[in-house]
Amino acid sequence: MRGPRYTEIVRGLPSTVPFVGPETQERARGRAFSARLGANENVFGPSPHAVTAMQTAASDVWKYGDPENHDLRHALAHHHQVAPDNIMIGEGIDALLGYLVRLLIAPKDRVVTSAGAYPTFNFHVAGFGGDLIQVPYSDDAENPQALVAKADQTGAKLVYFANPDNPMGSWHTARKVADAINRLPDGCVMVLDEAYIEFAQEGTAPPLDTDNSQVIRMRTFSKAYGMAGARIGYAIAHQDLINAFNKIRNHFGVSRIAQAGALAALADQKHLNDTIARVAEARDRIATIAGKNGLIPLPSATNFVSVDCGRDGDFARKVLNGLISKGIFVRMPFVSPQDRCIRISAGTQDDLDRLEKALPIVLQEVSD
Repeated sequence: MRGPRYTEIVRGLPSTVPFVGPETQERARGRAFSARLGANENVFGPSPHAVTAMQTAASDVWKYGDPENHDLRHALAHHHQVAPDNIMIGEGIDALLGYLVRLLIAPKDRVVTSAGAYPTFNFHVAGFGGDLIQVPYSDDAENPQALVAKADQTGAKLVYFANPDNPMGSWHTARKVADAINRLPDGCVMVLDEAYIEFAQEGTAPPLDTDNSQVIRMRTFSKAYGMAGARIGYAIAHQDLINAFNKIRNHFGVSRIAQAGALAALADQKHLNDTIARVAEARDRIATIAGKNGLIPLPSATNFVSVDCGRDGDFARKVLNGLISKGIFVRMPFVSPQDRCIRISAGTQDDLDRLEKALPIVLQEVSD
């Protein structure tokens, strides 16, 4: 037999892409988007200090990045008041999720998540042959108590829970999250995805407890720090779980440019706070634009707003496609009933001016 001999798991998987990127859509359209409001990127950008640090590091790009991510790991440990041994750096949360699934999930092992939650995690579980069990959202929010109960019922080894949540922007209080953690069955690990935590109100994140070996917290420089293109994130967990990553991770996966940028971004908390304020203003304006057009903006603790279009998923897709045809890149949830919404990322004033102009035209067109 010539050619590659794929694993049985891979042979059974569809060849799909979870997110069709804006660049792909622009190539298909033959023109660029005028407002990029679909990927939850931070359009306000990184700290100028981070840009300078990355520019400086570029001259040394002939060198591999530090495989231990020493300086950044120690800076994050100081920032979060944990030990460096409790921090693992990776190529964004996506890569860290993949490593975690590889560490814990063998074929047929059960994993619990929410139906419609971040799909890249599901791809990792499928890629290692795990049995994915999905729990419905409750009132447009993930249900941490139901997730833990399902894990207990099924003997799941891993539970995925995002707080705040993507794609709905909803969140739970630290007390409710801590209660779910305390109810985890023996042998089950919760991956608590906190990619958007910097945008959330006080009291959303429970205190870090690195003595608890059943929880791993995921954070990123992609969102509030404005470095999505650098692909750099980190995990916080018990040192035994963190050390296990060294068995299978790509030790040279994080570039020295990304490490330098993240280190400078972390040091510039003023820029971070300014960005958080600008995002809050943009969220308010998106909500106002939606309300003026008879749509319902959902409360959000992220850098996007999910907007209820008032009907079903088919109608919301017409609205989404109408906005795309007008040059406004947005996305929407995949699963009913959340797919009655479109999801609009925080944008600049110019971006939102374009949205404000296009939305009533699109709604008129799709309602005719």
